[in-house]
Amino acid sequence: MNPIFDAIPPEQALELEQIARLIYEARENRRKVLAAIGANDEAELLARIAAGAVDEHPGYEHYLAARILADTHEAARQVVGERLREINR
Repeated sequence: MNPIFDAIPPEQALELEQIARLIYEARENRRKVLAAIGANDEAELLARIAAGAVDEHPGYEHYLAARILADTHEAARQVVGERLREINR
């Protein structure tokens, strides 16, 4: 386990490590989804779909996947923040 978790109880450290992995994977997979369609972010992709520059299929599926991954990333970051606040009390 990463030494950053040494001061945290083992069960909490394991949970934080798993959530940190989820954060990383969600971020990297979002990048891959957007890169596959040639967009920098979800807003750009949606605008390109609306303008007809990207086909609705699979463009909208890429848009939804990127949004879900971004939301997952943000939710996981919030969980880590909450857990760290609990641990540091």
